[in-house]
Amino acid sequence: MFYLTVDTGTTNTRVRVWRGDRVVAGAFAAVGVRDTAVTGSRARLQQGVREALSAACAEAGITVDDAGAIVASGMITSNVGLHEVPHLAAPAGLEDLAAGMVAAVVPEVADKPIWFIPGVKNSIGTVDLDNCERMDIMRGEEVEAFGLVRRLGLRDASIVVLPGSHTKFILMNDRQRIAGCLTTLAGELLSVITNNTILASALNSSFVNSINEQMVLRGAECARQVGLSRACFTVRILDQFTGCDVAEKANFLLGAVVQTDLTALRFSWTFAIRPEMPVYIAGKRELRAAFHAVLQQDGFFRGTLQAIDDEVLQDIAGFGAMTVARERGLVR
Repeated sequence: MFYLTVDTGTTNTRVRVWRGDRVVAGAFAAVGVRDTAVTGSRARLQQGVREALSAACAEAGITVDDAGAIVASGMITSNVGLHEVPHLAAPAGLEDLAAGMVAAVVPEVADKPIWFIPGVKNSIGTVDLDNCERMDIMRGEEVEAFGLVRRLGLRDASIVVLPGSHTKFILMNDRQRIAGCLTTLAGELLSVITNNTILASALNSSFVNSINEQMVLRGAECARQVGLSRACFTVRILDQFTGCDVAEKANFLLGAVVQTDLTALRFSWTFAIRPEMPVYIAGKRELRAAFHAVLQQDGFFRGTLQAIDDEVLQDIAGFGAMTVARERGLVR
């Protein structure tokens, strides 16, 4: 039996065709919930998801109707997605996500029901100015977390780091339930600083494509001492008064941004962390390396610090969605 997973974010959609735990086909569409937010209509998102489903199924030699189930996760479950599903309050386990799945027919996309997996939010009751920093939300990262729990065989309370447009820190308790999450704008911030500030010329509007650990750690140390804003301007100082090349300056900036993320993790009121907690780092290779280096230098965490291998991360969102669907009894 074949199964389909749909992972829709802000700007992109990925469809995978699964047979057992193996991906046999896939498709990508440059469409996401931002299209709904910008146009005020779901039409483009619906069309993009429908075409991606058809393309993936064609590659697998099946039709959408042949699939045992269609399982969707990510921002597609938000108010600007295909079908809104309320967040579940943490702590939330695999069984909670499975029980919270909602089936809905979206005729513009497929004739059969799509099973939507809910996101997770921190549980703090009414949010006000006194406690707003404790609140956090996610849609999509929760299935990645459970995919990693399964593939890595996690048992102890741990922290999962998912860098991207937003860095997501997820606290898993010792019962493998999501105890809470913490989000920063790191990726978007890095993009804006690199492309839309006075640093654009110094950085040639380019990001790190190869880690220079020494420069990452220098940037992190600078941010730790004087804050992110001053560390950013120091990139211009490096440009004007030293022989640092573009790659070195980009690594310095990356280190400064990563250090700011770790400061948030250390001092946020969102959830309590302990130095002995293992930390598992996902994301793109360069980001994994940068987080690993800065975490080691920081010295707070004394437990396992693991940059997760590419093989483990392969199709992790779809794998996590399949794990939830299997718990629900949708996957045989």
